[in-house]
Amino acid sequence: MIKKGFIFPKTIERLRQGPLSKYLDAYRAAQFEHGYEQQSIRQQILVIADFSGWIKRKEIAVRSLDAHDVDRFLRLRQRQKRVRRGDPTALKRMLAMLREKGVVKREPAASNAPAKVTAEFQRYLLHERGLSPATLRNYVPVIEQFLSESFGDETPNVRLLCASDITKFVVRQAYRLSPVRAGLVVTALRSFFRYLRHRGKVSIDLSGCVPTVPNWSLSTLPRFIPTKDVERILKCCDRRSSVGRRNYAILLLLARLGLRAGEVVGLTLDDIDWNAGQITIRGKGGRSVPLPLAADVGAALAAYLRKDRPRCVSRRAFIRHRAPLIGFANASAISTLVMRAIKHAGVESPHKGAQVLRHSLATTLLRQGGSLDEIGELLRHKSPNTTAIYAKVDVTALHTLALPWPGCGR
Repeated sequence: MIKKGFIFPKTIERLRQGPLSKYLDAYRAAQFEHGYEQQSIRQQILVIADFSGWIKRKEIAVRSLDAHDVDRFLRLRQRQKRVRRGDPTALKRMLAMLREKGVVKREPAASNAPAKVTAEFQRYLLHERGLSPATLRNYVPVIEQFLSESFGDETPNVRLLCASDITKFVVRQAYRLSPVRAGLVVTALRSFFRYLRHRGKVSIDLSGCVPTVPNWSLSTLPRFIPTKDVERILKCCDRRSSVGRRNYAILLLLARLGLRAGEVVGLTLDDIDWNAGQITIRGKGGRSVPLPLAADVGAALAAYLRKDRPRCVSRRAFIRHRAPLIGFANASAISTLVMRAIKHAGVESPHKGAQVLRHSLATTLLRQGGSLDEIGELLRHKSPNTTAIYAKVDVTALHTLALPWPGCGR
């Protein structure tokens, strides 16, 4: 039962009378396990106590509770100006726990037809194509937007789609997006139309109707910063706190091993083999590649895991420092971490995401005499053409290819 020293007596009395009283101990234990402080849990239980009393007065059965009831209660609290910052999350979390326990019936699957189509496409990419969750996060929003603009909330009749519908959508996206992002839209659409043809939902492969967005190969320079600036970023990382030591280990993985942000997010405790001195990287397309742990990377990672990583149920290597104690949500969180580290170090760079450290590693290795094949192997590139872009920053080697200008020296 809820301890008296934990909640005010009046609140305890309200909880005992409300229909949710029997589930509060389980909720409190779950939140404590996820790393929430006692004060935070107390605030969550207070709003749940009020919600419990409200559903009792409204004569709403616990079994029939749903998100609509939570919204009604929150609107009432809003009119009374009694909504605190974490109240909606606490109530939704309680409702989710009740669903998991089978007390409340599970939320029905998305009823609108476009959502059903994208859900089936998502399952196809994940289970049949074996694509990573990161790829799904890139593809699915594109398809949702395309279906929404083409059919609204009506049932998508994909057999009615024609080349002009597809071209108009791509043109609209190309005008407002960068060439790289527009290229992602094109790739997602082609994958979707191949899926429709594979499933027999259309008789013609519409992927050939998707126009190409100009983004010529090797037309840009790699986004990198000089080696001295990379070292400055690492040196300026504050290692006096547990969060700083965690961030330092992440920065080392990016700067020394060239990991992608998504690979850092997905790294688990089971991927680290201390006896062999290596980690297994699960990259694009579900591929797993073992990489050796450099001495400084291994030392920083071991220090974080032994002393600073919070105790939690998650197997992710890197954990948020605030509750809930789970892994990072996505690659954007890692890029934000890098951006803040660059700013803190006072490094001037037009490129501030996690990818800049990966490109900087490749550029440094090339200038130190590493071959493109070796760099491609370290960065786990599928095609040598992907690595070829780094040849453009090897100015010394490019000088040997320069032709003499008529009337002057080379």
